[in-house]
Amino acid sequence: MKDSSRTKKLLENLNGLHLEGKRKAFELGHPYYSRQYTDGKYFRKELPTGEVFFALVEFKYDEKGYPIEVIDTYLQRICP
Repeated sequence: MKDSSRTKKLLENLNGLHLEGKRKAFELGHPYYSRQYTDGKYFRKELPTGEVFFALVEFKYDEKGYPIEVIDTYLQRICP
């Protein structure tokens, strides 16, 4: 089976995989959630407008274990 050039590019540089997820989330008009070691138990919620917040995040799952809903509570704005 032949890999597409996009797949090859992602596999060659896995460090940039999160950027692809962020791009796709913004493309769909959704926020992008990330968790960094220095943030403790909080997530960073980045909006397509560039605003970034600390948030408590709860995920709801269906009976198969797939996430179906994200419930977040804003705690603090960290970037304009």
